[in-house]
Amino acid sequence: MQLQLDNNKKELKSHGTYAFPVNVSYEQLSRYERKSFLWHWHKEIELTILLQGEMQYQVNDTIYHLQAGEGLFCNSNRLHTGSSCHDSDCIYISTTFHPRFLYGYEDSVIQNKYLNTITKHPGLHSLAFSPDIPWQKEVLDELSAIWMLSKQPSATYEMELQWRITHIWMFLWNHLSHQTSSSGNSESKHTDRLKNILMYIQEHYAEKITLADIAATANICQSECCRFFKKHMNESLFDYLLSFRIEKSLPLLVDQQLSITEISNLCGFSSSSYYTKVFREHMGCTPTAYQVGHFV
Repeated sequence: MQLQLDNNKKELKSHGTYAFPVNVSYEQLSRYERKSFLWHWHKEIELTILLQGEMQYQVNDTIYHLQAGEGLFCNSNRLHTGSSCHDSDCIYISTTFHPRFLYGYEDSVIQNKYLNTITKHPGLHSLAFSPDIPWQKEVLDELSAIWMLSKQPSATYEMELQWRITHIWMFLWNHLSHQTSSSGNSESKHTDRLKNILMYIQEHYAEKITLADIAATANICQSECCRFFKKHMNESLFDYLLSFRIEKSLPLLVDQQLSITEISNLCGFSSSSYYTKVFREHMGCTPTAYQVGHFV
C-alpha cells in the first residue's frame, strides 16, 4: 500500500472524526511499498513511538535516525517522510490529532496561549524524544499508555486520551514555547519552495520534465534548484524523480491491465528498456518479476 495524497501532498486519510479528531494506529513500514511512506503533510499533529526496529524519519530538512523506544513530535502542516534502515522492518505507534482536540473552540485562551505558540511557529517543526532525557521519557511513557488504552478502551476512554495528550502537550509547551528562531521566516519560505517542487513533479511526472521547468516553478536558478533539493531532501532531484516514477508504476503493475511498455510511457520513461533498468536498480527485480511476485 501507499499513502493517498492530493496534488498539494496533503494526506487524504481521515485522522479521527470531527466530533473526536484523534487517531491512534499501529503502523508497520513493511506494509508500504519499498518500506517507506511518501512525503506528505496534514493539519494534525503527529506523535510517534517506535516499538521495534529503526526508522529514518525526515521532517522538512531535518533527518532523525530513530530506534526502538524513541519517538518523535511532528508539528502541524510540516512535510515529513519515513523509511526503513538497512532494509529492515519497523513497527511504530502513530498518534495524530487536530489541534482543536485540545483547544476546543476558535480563539480560546488555550488555543492562543498554548497551541498557536507552537503550531504557528515556523521554526518549531519537530523534536525527537529520547528515553535518556527525563521529561522526554515521560512523554514516551504517555505514548505507550495511549497505545495500551486504545487496545482496551475504558468507559472513560475519550476523556483519558484527551488528558494524556494534554499532559504531553504541557511538556512540549514548557520546553518549546519560549524558543525563538531567527531562521523561522526563511524556513517557512524554504518549505513552501519545496512543496512547489514536489507538487510540480507529482503533477508532471508522466511528461518530459527538464531542470529548467522545475527551477522555474521554484523561482530559482537551475544550479541553486539542485543544491536546494539535495540539501532538503537528502537525495538528488533526478534520483527523486526516478524514484517517484517507479513508485507510481507499482500499482499499475499489480493491476496487470497494461503492458510494460504502456506503463513505462504513462510514468514518464523514455523507453521500456530504460524503465526496466531503473526498476531493477530500485526494486532488485524486473517489472515482470514484480508482477508475478504479487500473484504467486
